[in-house]
Amino acid sequence: MSNVAGKAYAMNVLTPMPPRRTGINRWLFHVARALPSRLRGLLGLSIIHFARWVVIRRDQWPDLGQGRETPVNDYMLFCSNFNGTWDQYIDAFADGIPSGLDLFWYSSTKYPGSVPISPFKAYIRANQIDTDHYYTATPGAAQRDIKAALRVRRAVLRLAQAHGEGPAAFAEAWVRELRAVQNDLGSPGHAPVASRDTDRADAERATLSRARWGRRAYGGEAAHADA
Repeated sequence: MSNVAGKAYAMNVLTPMPPRRTGINRWLFHVARALPSRLRGLLGLSIIHFARWVVIRRDQWPDLGQGRETPVNDYMLFCSNFNGTWDQYIDAFADGIPSGLDLFWYSSTKYPGSVPISPFKAYIRANQIDTDHYYTATPGAAQRDIKAALRVRRAVLRLAQAHGEGPAAFAEAWVRELRAVQNDLGSPGHAPVASRDTDRADAERATLSRARWGRRAYGGEAAHADA
């Protein structure tokens, strides 16, 4: 699956916006940056590595040799990296900052609102663009794994400083630090399948994609070999 690298998932959503409404969204972005407390629900979601909304005007599309394009609409590009499944992320997003999502996608064509969740998920799915290439430097570690590893590292450095204080003091420091980081002593690795239903859905989706677009369209022979 091209959108997944280890425990991380990359999401790219591109939605059209009527040019006459683009200025409204740009103003809303300035307000959100000036009032970061409005994004507190988003900042508190530990599964998110990165999230960004970008307004692309009609005259900003790059010419990479295909010729200058003249689209009718401006576009909103949303990019995010996160841990967990697609459904978990959308659910957490909609629960965390529903009013913020409605502001960010306010000008996007046919945006249904973040609540109820089913139309919102359908809208994101219809406008999502799969990631062709996705690299992560720590495929076996989620954001929380990295933070946990940093806490363990700081504990080890404190123990190194306590090493010259004598056996009794070091033993006391060892127990204290171990108690502090015992929940951080996990092991990296790929995330488990969220559910058997999710696993079956991926396999069935691969079969349908290969039937319609050919085997190379869904990862070739190696992808979902048991489908």
